[in-house]
Amino acid sequence: MAKVYPNAVVPHILQPLSSTVSGACNPIVLTVWKKSLLFNCHGFTVFDSNGNLVYRVDNYAAGTKAEIVLMDAAGRSLLTVRRKRLSLLDNWQVYDGDTAVNHRFTVTKHLTLLNKKSLAHVSITGSKMKKVIYEIEGSYTQRSCVVYDDKRRHVAEIKRKEAVGGVRLGGDVFRLTVQPEIDPAVAMALVIVLNQMFQ
Repeated sequence: MAKVYPNAVVPHILQPLSSTVSGACNPIVLTVWKKSLLFNCHGFTVFDSNGNLVYRVDNYAAGTKAEIVLMDAAGRSLLTVRRKRLSLLDNWQVYDGDTAVNHRFTVTKHLTLLNKKSLAHVSITGSKMKKVIYEIEGSYTQRSCVVYDDKRRHVAEIKRKEAVGGVRLGGDVFRLTVQPEIDPAVAMALVIVLNQMFQ
């Protein structure tokens, strides 16, 4: 079986990925494994291009969750994704850390027949209006999605990952490429929401 990540040992001390790449011009390529490192858990394990653990999500129950926490390698809460209750649309709100007040942004499933490529849009709510900051297009089930910002720049991409020799690793292992215009933790939060919307 092909290796999902090159390094088996998890470093004890890791800076958050977003702080190590601030000011960087190159995209960050992450390997996302739809599997928790904990036994009998569901979630994600995310590695950088050197094979170091960067993010993790550990849930003890299968299926759609009302609350999911994105953690760094040390287990510190970075972002919490919560399903918006009593909403007609499939809405998810993302909060800093494990707080439950003043969400950073909302992800709404796109439900229209006019634009079949659009999966979801990400918006922030200002004092007077709602502004769309990202649009997600493609197919999450095929692991082929692109995130565009409000200027229609390609800021993140989900693609199937192939091991050396062209061996496919399946849909549970994929590549998340993050451009400097978006925080990698935010891009990973979008992956979590897409997984809940389209699993």
